[in-house]
Amino acid sequence: MEYHNPVLLKDTVDGLNIKEDGVYVDVTFGGGGHSKEILRRLGPNGKLFAFDQDADALENKIDDPRFTLIHENFRFVKRFLRFYGAKEVDGVLADFGVSSHQFDVAERGFSTRFDADLDMRMNQKSELSAYHVVNDYQEEDLRRVLAQYGELRAAPAMASLIVEHREEQPIKTSEQLKEVLKKFLPPRHENKVLAQIYQAIRIEVNQEIEALKEFLMQTPGILKPNGRLCFISYHSLEDRLVKRFIKNGMFEGEPERDMFGNYEVPLKKVGGLIVPSKEEVKRNSRSRSAKLRIAEKFKS
Repeated sequence: MEYHNPVLLKDTVDGLNIKEDGVYVDVTFGGGGHSKEILRRLGPNGKLFAFDQDADALENKIDDPRFTLIHENFRFVKRFLRFYGAKEVDGVLADFGVSSHQFDVAERGFSTRFDADLDMRMNQKSELSAYHVVNDYQEEDLRRVLAQYGELRAAPAMASLIVEHREEQPIKTSEQLKEVLKKFLPPRHENKVLAQIYQAIRIEVNQEIEALKEFLMQTPGILKPNGRLCFISYHSLEDRLVKRFIKNGMFEGEPERDMFGNYEVPLKKVGGLIVPSKEEVKRNSRSRSAKLRIAEKFKS
């Protein structure tokens, strides 16, 4: 079984505008598909750093003197690049999706297809798991998670039902969670609603939105002038943050204007939104919701 089939491979690496002697970062290494393509385009003096918090991904490390794999969350990108002597880089690639490997290994608890313990930790050393979210969170916090990250209208009723059931016995597995929430899972829409529930819990477990914001805020500071960013998102919460950050350099409010009334922003978008072709979606169904946005740092 393939660890992960890289999404929008050519478009994403093309978007980095690779220089043979450049320094690049793949902050979501996974199976190494994007990294291998970057290395293929780099010359002997080029350099690629990669990040992944999942210990399973370390098994895919590439044996290449130009390559360094860092076992950390990308929210610490600036700190660890500096540790390795890279203050500025020519390009940063991020694929924010869950890897095929994480979905396909039942015991990781990411997939709605398997009965497994409630886990969903990308960093397997993390203390917070899906079990703790489902069984220990206050009802109002559960409601917030389901509404904010799953965009579920029935979040209040779902949270109330979870709390009611767990008072009798803990909800330990994905099948038990499905059983508790079965009244909200009509046959025609079961998979869609389950995906929203799982997405919400997964985002909370891994602090994905907080990590994404921290990461995005660091990117202009680690990019050289004219350096490129290529970001692949899979749901609207991520994509809205990415789109807004590229446009404004922030997530809320408006950027400051200079003395001429122009907005002072660090980035400019390159091209329009890129989505997978019909052929790619047919080849890899998990690519169907992918959205690629490319940005470039203004010259200072």
